Amino acid sequence: MSINTLEMAKIFQTKLDEQVSVGATSAWMEANAKNVIYNGGDTVRMPEISTTGLAKYDRDKGFNQGSVTLKYRDYTMTQDRGRTFQLDSMDVNESNFIANAGTVLGTFQKEQVIPEIDSYRYSRIAALAKAEGRVLEGFTLDAATILEKLDEDICNIQDVAGESTALVIIMSTKSRRILNNAKGINRYINVSEFDAGKIKNKVSTFNDVPILGVPSARMKTAYVFNDGTTSEQEKGGFKADDAAKDINWIIIPRDLPIAVSKTDKVRIFDPDTNQKADAWKIDYRKFHDLWVPVNQMPKLWVNIGA
Repeated sequence: MSINTLEMAKIFQTKLDEQVSVGATSAWMEANAKNVIYNGGDTVRMPEISTTGLAKYDRDKGFNQGSVTLKYRDYTMTQDRGRTFQLDSMDVNESNFIANAGTVLGTFQKEQVIPEIDSYRYSRIAALAKAEGRVLEGFTLDAATILEKLDEDICNIQDVAGESTALVIIMSTKSRRILNNAKGINRYINVSEFDAGKIKNKVSTFNDVPILGVPSARMKTAYVFNDGTTSEQEKGGFKADDAAKDINWIIIPRDLPIAVSKTDKVRIFDPDTNQKADAWKIDYRKFHDLWVPVNQMPKLWVNIGA
């Protein structure tokens, strides 16, 4: 029986989204998109809610009327990325296509897509924070000063958001190594469970704030996302911008960054349908982006290296 390429594409699409939600170090941010409406394409709708404050209660007239404003705003995902792959029919036949295609797409996402999504998200947070003056630039990591600076950054956020706000520390592995070697670190560090949605991890905490380690290559202030056609960008993918700086850490409430990642389209063409070659053809397209509500920016802090 011939493969139903439409149904197979749907299965691949679901599995690929699940892989990102488990493999990306920033996958926990997608849980904050629970109120986001997505109907395909590059646009999502998110609710914006505002209310008036408390007023004095009058024992004769009762309550003063308040107001609630609820509206949905459209957001466009700026990261519209895609690739097409071909598997020669001499190497892949109908019986083993599923296994081979699944391996190809799984490897592609693990080695290319997931690191790119992580890198974009962290650089995006850094850019948003810088635009609102919520960054410290030029901090040189040092075992003698890192404890005091990290504690200071956390306290400054808690002074705005309150100590009951569930914060997370997103820290590069380079910064984490220096933190581990700081004198007196044992007074600050414990171990706790962090619920990342699909999985739960044991993570270290600093003053009860979870530390989420991220490969240093994904913690830069700016990246070049290759278009696949420009000279020297043919291989696609991404790289750190020449002017990029290291992000030492990001401190942010867990429920603040709203991340959306959608494998919008996986198309499969068998060799008889593919007009370009005697090969199976797989089209892959990914939309993703991240937002932080402007009125919540005072609760965010980014420490950037020299």
